[in-house]
Amino acid sequence: MSEFLVDADTLVNARFGTSQLTETVSALKLLRTPVEPWYRPWKDAHTAAYQAALAANPVWAAIVDNAFGTSWAADFFTVPPLQPDLALDTELEYLTSLDDERIRADLSVVRTPLSPILLSSSGLAAEAADLLRWIWRVTIEPEWPRRLRVLQADIVSRTSRLSEQGWSGVLRGLGPDVRWLGEGRIQVNRWDYPPTDVRGRDLMFIAAHTQRVNVSWRLPDRFALAYPVTGIFATTATPDEPLVQLLGRNRARILVEAAAPVSTTLLVATTGLSLATISDHLRVLTDSGLLERRRSGRSVLYWQSDTGRRVVGRPVSG
Repeated sequence: MSEFLVDADTLVNARFGTSQLTETVSALKLLRTPVEPWYRPWKDAHTAAYQAALAANPVWAAIVDNAFGTSWAADFFTVPPLQPDLALDTELEYLTSLDDERIRADLSVVRTPLSPILLSSSGLAAEAADLLRWIWRVTIEPEWPRRLRVLQADIVSRTSRLSEQGWSGVLRGLGPDVRWLGEGRIQVNRWDYPPTDVRGRDLMFIAAHTQRVNVSWRLPDRFALAYPVTGIFATTATPDEPLVQLLGRNRARILVEAAAPVSTTLLVATTGLSLATISDHLRVLTDSGLLERRRSGRSVLYWQSDTGRRVVGRPVSG
């Protein structure tokens, strides 16, 4: 397994945020690989345009073919931002500053030999940046306000745990292989790489619509861990019709989405309902014993009670 070695300074200064570049590269990965069910409607809506764009630009197609491996992506695609929540063009300034030899060197780490078109073409950084701008403009930007609300809601919910649960609570659920090991060690994945020493350096946690946790760095002193948030896509699932008939469509949907603890803010972001409407439904579901609630920092989290899990049809542990 791979680990981050951290110290008190690293954790005190660690930040959560969003990255339009990370979101865009994650979308590119989703378009080129098999996806989880909640991503399929989005992928189906954009696959034809994506394939047409690559067919029209052989350099883009060659970059995509060579930039992604099983456990590694070309560094120029994954460099973390200098700070959270920057615009895409600001984040792309690093990529566009690279020369062709650096782009080829990064690609060669992932896959060799390189495609002949990559060996003979020039302006590769600009081509890669234009590819990412296309992905952003066509597949993300139209729904970015809603995506951003989901990402920000997750960040608020997660960071609110810090005062009560410590870093083990913050990292819980970040990804299937991420956990606090104690003694300044964070497990970040199960790949067999040496530990990465980030003590005294900048560490950022980036919420993104991605299928798995991804580690990146901007040497010598900036490291990042992008983790999956799927709320905008999970809303494609609908409650079973008998549950809708029992509770009404919106209350049934809220109950289903509360399989894991959720905040009011996240429910507003994922359902599109108003805060007042969500609050009223949560009150009814809580008063009826279908939801549990507990304050976590400045947020209130709700999750299915044992009764709620039985109503939804999930097994009750214990």
